[in-house]
Amino acid sequence: MTLQICEIFASIQGEGSAQGCPCTFVRLAGCPLRCRWCDTAYARDGGETTAVGEVVGRVRELGLPLVEITGGEPLAQAATPALATALLDAGLDVLCETSGAFDISVLPAGVRRIMDIKAPGSGEGGRMVWSNLEQLKPTDDVKLVLADRRDYVWAPPPAGTAVPRPVVRRRAPAGAG
Repeated sequence: MTLQICEIFASIQGEGSAQGCPCTFVRLAGCPLRCRWCDTAYARDGGETTAVGEVVGRVRELGLPLVEITGGEPLAQAATPALATALLDAGLDVLCETSGAFDISVLPAGVRRIMDIKAPGSGEGGRMVWSNLEQLKPTDDVKLVLADRRDYVWAPPPAGTAVPRPVVRRRAPAGAG
């Protein structure tokens, strides 16, 4: 199985309950969403075709026990569950940051999900798979960026570890010139 990989790198986790921990990031390429405040528009397309085993090897070379599968939108790639399983089998603590626009039940049980719910202010509020909220575990995190009162009123009740974030500065939709 192969995936389209944008980049693999070590950094400090900045999201959710693992915030502040050294972490390897596997950024997958490809995302069908066009969020207004996307900070990784460069990962929307392209990427390097890479076998799951090679990705695991590159992650292990970086030597960190925590790894996050991110994107783009990682669940837009069919091989993401296989990658998550292989990383778990390698003894790693695995996170997967997803928009909630794809069914999270495809991820193996040991993966901690960071669900970045897209409110209407993101321009992608209609993409949420609402049944994902019922699948969250106490170890999962929920991130929700709120642009205004409309987003606040729209927001679902907290589940997992909810981390609402205000929009600090607004930008044009990603890719809108």
